[in-house]
Amino acid sequence: MNKIQAFFLAALALCLAFPLSAAEPRQQPTEREQARTVKIFHQPIVMLQATFGQTTPEERVLRIRNTLRAFTEADISQPLQVVPVTRYSLPGRLFLMNGKPIMLLSQADLDEGDDLTLDQASQRVLARMEAQRSALREQYNTPYLALAVVKVVAGALLLAAFYYVAWRSWRRVRRYFLLQILQKRGWIPQSWRRFLGNIETRLYALLMVLLGTVALYAWLSWAFGLFPWTRVWSESLGEWSVRVLQEIVLSIVSALPGLLIVLIILLITWFIIRLVKLLLSQVEAGRLQIPGLHPETVGATRKLISVVIWLFALSAAYPFLPGANSLAFKGISVFFGLMLTLGSAGVMNHAMSGLVLIYSRALRKGDVIRIADNEGKVSEIGMLATKIVTRENYIVTVPNAVIVSGKITNLSAQNSEAGLNLTTGVTIGYDTPWRQVQAMLELAARRAPGIDHRQPPLVRQLGLMDWYVSYELQVLLLAETSLADGRTALHSNIQDVFNEFGVQIMSPNFVMQPKGTVMVAKEDWYAAPAAQDPQTTEG
Repeated sequence: MNKIQAFFLAALALCLAFPLSAAEPRQQPTEREQARTVKIFHQPIVMLQATFGQTTPEERVLRIRNTLRAFTEADISQPLQVVPVTRYSLPGRLFLMNGKPIMLLSQADLDEGDDLTLDQASQRVLARMEAQRSALREQYNTPYLALAVVKVVAGALLLAAFYYVAWRSWRRVRRYFLLQILQKRGWIPQSWRRFLGNIETRLYALLMVLLGTVALYAWLSWAFGLFPWTRVWSESLGEWSVRVLQEIVLSIVSALPGLLIVLIILLITWFIIRLVKLLLSQVEAGRLQIPGLHPETVGATRKLISVVIWLFALSAAYPFLPGANSLAFKGISVFFGLMLTLGSAGVMNHAMSGLVLIYSRALRKGDVIRIADNEGKVSEIGMLATKIVTRENYIVTVPNAVIVSGKITNLSAQNSEAGLNLTTGVTIGYDTPWRQVQAMLELAARRAPGIDHRQPPLVRQLGLMDWYVSYELQVLLLAETSLADGRTALHSNIQDVFNEFGVQIMSPNFVMQPKGTVMVAKEDWYAAPAAQDPQTTEG
C-alpha cells in the first residue's frame, strides 16, 4: 500500500511543481547536477550541494527518495513544517511531514549566484512541496475523482457531438459544391474545373480535420488536468502547444523582412519583364528597329530574356527565403541541381540549337525545306524542336540539334514572295540530239499545269555518262501550287512528250543499250484504266 501511495505522490508532485526560479534546480542541468537534484517523479525540486561527513549530495538524494516512498495517507493529510536546525556547524532547515523528517536544506546547498538566503530558499521549496501534498490528497477524495470522471465523460460526449456535426456539415457542403459544379457556378472559373475539380469540398474537409485535431488536443489537455496523476501530461501538452505557437510566431516575424525583400525583388522583376515585352512588341509591329533584332525573332527573344531575368531574380531572392541557410534547404537545392544537370544535357543541346536556328534565320515559318527524307512546310520553330507539315499532311517533329548538325535544303528562301523552284532530271541516250531533248523538256514544262510561265524553263546538262546524258529541268511553280502537285504534273507531261516523239527515257538505272527501242506507242497512251483528259492540248 505504501508503494502505491508513493507512486501517486510522485505523480502529483510532477504535476504541481512551481516554476524553477530558486537556487536549487538548474534550467539546463548537467549529468552531475541531475544526480544531485531531488526529483519527485522526474520533477526537479531542489539541488543539493553540501557533503555531510561521508554522505555525498547524490547519496542524500537517494535517502530522500526512499523517505518519500514510506509516507502513508495519514502522513500526507498533515501540513509540512520547516524547523531551523544546526548540523555539522552549519545552519539548516529541516522539512517535516507529520513530524517525520523528509529533507535537510543546509546553507552549503545554496548557490551564491542565485542571491537567496536560506529562509527564502526554504520557503520556496516548502511552497512547492505543500502544493504537491495538497494535490496528492485529491487522489483520496472520492467525490472529487467521481466529479472529474463525470466531467471527462461529458467532455468526450461533447467532442463526439462536435465530430458528428463536422461530418454532417462536410456532407452538406459537399452536396452544395457538387450542385455548383453541375450548374457551372461557383468562384472557380469553369476553364479551371477540369484541373482543380471540386477543390472547395477538399478545402472544407481539410478545415474540418484541422478543427477536429485542435478539439481533440484541447480535450486531452483538459481531461488530463482533472486527475492528479495525469496532470503532468496536461502541463506537458500545454507547454508543447505554447512552445510550438511561439516558434511559429517567432519564425514568421523573423521571416517577414526577408519575405518583404523577396516581394520587392519579384515586383521589380515583373515590372522589368513588362517593360521588355512592351519594347519587343514595338519591334514585332515594325514601329521600332533595333540592330540585330528582327520581327521573326521577337518571340524567342522575349522568352529568352524572361528566363534570364527570372533566373537572376530567383538567384537574388534565394538568400532571403526562410530557411535558405538550413542544411535541409541546401540539400534539396543540391538534389534538384544535380537532377537538372544530369537530365538537361540533351535538352540544353536542343535549346541552343533552336536559338541558332531562330537567330541565324536559316529557317522561317512557312518555308519549304528538305531534311533527309522529310520534305514539307515549316509550321513551327520551337526552342527544342521544329515541326514540318509534309505533302501527306503529316506533322514531322525534328529535334533542333538534328537540324543544326545535318543538311537542310531551303526550297523557298530565294522566292519567298513567289512560288517554289522545282527541279527534276532525266537521262537520255547519245543517239538523241541534245537540242531535241531540250525542246521536249521545255514543251513538257509549258504543258504542265501549275507552272509560272512568266519565267521560262531552264534546261541544264549535268553530266556526260557512259551510256547517256544527264539533263535537269528547272521551272517556277505558281504560289498556290504545292511542291508535290507541281512535281506530279511535270513528270506526267515529260513522259507524254517523250513518248509522243519516240524518245526513250533511260533513267534512273541503265546497264546497257537495248536492242530495240523502248517506248510507249501513241495509241497506248491512254490504255485502260487511264482516260484521256479532254482539256489536254497537243504540242
